[in-house]
Amino acid sequence: MKLCTWLWTLAGLCAAAAVGQADEGMWLFNNPPRHLLKEKYGFVPSDAWLEHVQKSAVRFNSGGSGSFVSADGLVMTNHHVGADCLHKLSDEKHNYYRDGFLARTLAEEKRCLDLELNVLMSIEDVTARVNAAVKPGMSASEAAAARRAVMAEIEKESTEKTGLRSDVITLYQGGQYHLYRFKRYTDVRLVMAPEQQIAFFGGDPDNFEYPRYDLDVCFFRVYENGKPVRVEHYLKWSAAGAREGELVFVAGHPGRTDRLNTVAELEYMRDIQYPNALRNLNRLEVMLSAYSSRSEENARQAKDFLFSVQNSRKAREGGLAGLLDPRLMARKRDAEQKLRAAAPADAQGAWDQIAQAQKVIAQHAARFNALERGLGFNSTLFDIARTLVRHAAERTKPNSERLREYRDSNRESLELQLFSEEPLYDDFEIVKLADSLTWLASQLGYDSPLMQAILAGKAPRQRAVELVKGSHLKAVAERKRLYGGGQSAIDAARDPMIELARIVDAEAREVRKIIEAQDEIKRQAYAQIARAKFAIEGTNTYPDATFTLRLAFGVVKGYEENGQHVPFQTTYAGLYERSRQHHNRPPFDLPPRWIERKDKLDLQTPLNFVCTADIIGGNSGSPVINRDAEVVGLIFDGNIHSLVLDFIYTEEQARAVSVHSRGIIEALRKVYDAHELADELVKGKR
Repeated sequence: MKLCTWLWTLAGLCAAAAVGQADEGMWLFNNPPRHLLKEKYGFVPSDAWLEHVQKSAVRFNSGGSGSFVSADGLVMTNHHVGADCLHKLSDEKHNYYRDGFLARTLAEEKRCLDLELNVLMSIEDVTARVNAAVKPGMSASEAAAARRAVMAEIEKESTEKTGLRSDVITLYQGGQYHLYRFKRYTDVRLVMAPEQQIAFFGGDPDNFEYPRYDLDVCFFRVYENGKPVRVEHYLKWSAAGAREGELVFVAGHPGRTDRLNTVAELEYMRDIQYPNALRNLNRLEVMLSAYSSRSEENARQAKDFLFSVQNSRKAREGGLAGLLDPRLMARKRDAEQKLRAAAPADAQGAWDQIAQAQKVIAQHAARFNALERGLGFNSTLFDIARTLVRHAAERTKPNSERLREYRDSNRESLELQLFSEEPLYDDFEIVKLADSLTWLASQLGYDSPLMQAILAGKAPRQRAVELVKGSHLKAVAERKRLYGGGQSAIDAARDPMIELARIVDAEAREVRKIIEAQDEIKRQAYAQIARAKFAIEGTNTYPDATFTLRLAFGVVKGYEENGQHVPFQTTYAGLYERSRQHHNRPPFDLPPRWIERKDKLDLQTPLNFVCTADIIGGNSGSPVINRDAEVVGLIFDGNIHSLVLDFIYTEEQARAVSVHSRGIIEALRKVYDAHELADELVKGKR
């Protein structure tokens, strides 16, 4: 479906999107929408229900969501969420991402190299303490440092007291600060993954579309002390699965939304941020596609990255189309004007402060993205080098003065990633780095002193070869030596990647400091706006997404499109028919076993379905549950109409797309002969 068609639906959003009139909201577990649920659906989740769902939900720190689905530590998520582990476990002889994997015994389960799962155990409001650290008269840089210091202090105290990962989360763009405590799991093992082709049937053409026919599912098991962890909270399986008209809930970790942004920020995204992001994504897609076409092994190495780029490109296209729609922006301006008119005098300057700060950010954004975000150095080896260089410098500082990623409470997670045994491939590292260095020259200027220092008299391709081939950081033992040796070891290192990270570091830190100061100005201004909004509307609302646990709700139902009704679910019969229509050609081809096992399947079994729950990127892998907290489905995508949900909610056509719980069991039993796994899901234990 073309984007221009669905944008016309925005004309009626004023009525559809108001909280309380629609299934809107990515709600905090410590501020759930009890009143809305009772008023609209006659259901009020108890404290016990909320705690159970909260502690059954899992965050994949590689990006995405999941849930415990058995007492023996079995975790369910999407194939594309598990792809990072699948790729890192694969090699030239074993392509688990493409061909799938099934462990029939515990001994066969494969440990992921660097996967960390988090389970939210508790939430504490620390707003007053964080805000008290910022004193009147502080400059923006001083205020940012003070806020960073108190957040690190709170996190360190919590970690030392509880042993849990502790993160202070910024909510309402600075209106509130909550301390989230997580149970960390780092011994995570792969149990089952289907073939990538059935998990992503239809490929890029069907991405963000509906109807869909994807078995986008993956299973892992969490271990502690070498044994499967026994968990008290896990989600039981629904035999019936999702039914039309049923109230359902989604417990997951939406990554980021921008619904509370001011018009000035949205205009910046429309005019600068999204167009620039799309240019970068298009460049990356061409580079990765060309590299993949050279050989099957190249395609395997690049597959996960290429999927991520294509997915991001399509999402940004949809988001930009929304921002370019004058009716959406008119609604945002109208809402902002009404809030400003009702806000107290001391908050009136907040919007102008944000607009001015955004102008400063715009002036430095290109350099920030290139240097600090590292878009000019697209190489895992460079990421490793930067971490080592910065760790050596930051470790000598008090915890409260360090960059956020080097605080004590994040040390274990940082080390897990830094010392990963992830395989690195010279050719792939070279092509990525050469491409990004070429782009970097256009951002910094080829003749600039920094660019000349980066290239060291070489062409980008030649310099990339020199950096990758000359680096010893592929060896984990070398990383550990440099990490443990501190600043003296880094100063003595002659590794070319370490030297490159040193060349860039000072200017990257400088532009980061500028951006952080402007972010602090915006944070204080947004806090004023949030207080005004709370005073007018009350606190029964939800903040923008922050890749932390949220509860969404909705109804299982289809929608109307171009005068036609789109049914709420698809079936296995539809899967085979769609493949037939495309003559079983990529990306609508079926894996061989799916052709061989067709006669064993009940083709009327539901495969995918849609609901009105409010989701965004990061919700992938979230369980869809009923009132009894039973699994009825698994979120894996949104339809094309949902791409505008970053900025505004609509339920007229926007839908979350899920794998049906019955479809999962049907495939496990009749296609993969994975009866033990299916039994564990149904029984809730091995």
